[in-house]
Amino acid sequence: MNFFFHFLFTPLAAAGLLADGVFATPSSRASSSRAASPDADGKYWIFGEGISAAFIPYGASITNLVIRDKSGVQRDLIMGFDNVTAYHEDQAHPHLGGVPGRYANRIKNSTFALDGVQYHVTPNENPTSDNPSGLNTLHGGPDVVAYITYTMGNMTWDAKMIAIPTTKKTPIMLTSHTYWNLDGFANDQTNTVLNHTLHLPYSGQRVAVDSILIPTGDIEANTQDSVNDFWTAPKQIGASFADPELEGNCGFNCTGYDNCYIINRPSTSDWRTDAIATLSSPWSGITLNVFSDQEAFQVYSCNGQNGTFPLKSTQGTSQPSSSRRRSSSSIKNRQSSGDDAEGSNEALAFPRTVPQYGCIVLEVQDWIDGINHPEWGRMDRQVFGPGGDPYVLQVSHRFTVE
Repeated sequence: MNFFFHFLFTPLAAAGLLADGVFATPSSRASSSRAASPDADGKYWIFGEGISAAFIPYGASITNLVIRDKSGVQRDLIMGFDNVTAYHEDQAHPHLGGVPGRYANRIKNSTFALDGVQYHVTPNENPTSDNPSGLNTLHGGPDVVAYITYTMGNMTWDAKMIAIPTTKKTPIMLTSHTYWNLDGFANDQTNTVLNHTLHLPYSGQRVAVDSILIPTGDIEANTQDSVNDFWTAPKQIGASFADPELEGNCGFNCTGYDNCYIINRPSTSDWRTDAIATLSSPWSGITLNVFSDQEAFQVYSCNGQNGTFPLKSTQGTSQPSSSRRRSSSSIKNRQSSGDDAEGSNEALAFPRTVPQYGCIVLEVQDWIDGINHPEWGRMDRQVFGPGGDPYVLQVSHRFTVE
């Protein structure tokens, strides 16, 4: 049996993107899955078979997703806060588990043109002395109304997003900005996701970007055995961290991933049956398969995390405080090799925070900044007007445990 939870909200632009103006309307069937009322922490829980998840009205955000690992232990796979109030207070992670929009990802120069008219949206990224608000916009744009439906099934979490412009033609591109760790942040061998394996079977190309991750207009090949080759075969996320090619791969002075991979499916492919991404962890035995009707896939390896974000009470290792800690240099060396979960049986005690590379964000969407590259032919999938067809995104997260 599937259980549903509906959100109706108006995303807010720039810094206030996921703030006020958001409310939840659980469906009539949601009461049977115990989501009709929030718990003491302000979360709405819904349950499927072998899976449960919690959501909050703030940005239609997912806060918890719980399944059992290969040892039968419940693992909470989502980075988030214990209490809903923290989502309103945290300014450093405004898109935590939520639905960014109206236009997800980056808008070059915070500007786009429609029908010969140039529009400016509030900049909020890459500030300089001459442009203190920023050089571009990350997750922003004009007003729309969006309907978000979450469904829990048999080890599945599905989402359907429908957005409608309120006043005039506008770009629309939503996504789910969920921070994953398939070990539930509880792996006692590593506190990063560099041991996770990623496969993007249809992503032999990516959108080329400059040093601040703005698309240049070029489409680059992910050549075989290159750092961005996740399509010819599954590969550990940390496998290429010793490769100099990875330096700057996610922007200036950044080593890791923050890349938009294009999904080139065969014309006969059915998005409901052909996974566009597979993420797995040998430590937990958990595999996540992602299915979507979208044609691009942003991968972010949490390069910006710095060990200050707290784990939830449902996460972390259970090692006693007397557990011997390995030197930080030794831990870093093992993490860079990508084999930290397999190389030793020594239990480590990690801080109860999310470190750099401690999570991964998987965002289904369309080609980023396509509104500023009409030569790509993406306007029909990214620009919508009142009275026309709505914007629709569908994504299914399906879990298995070995």
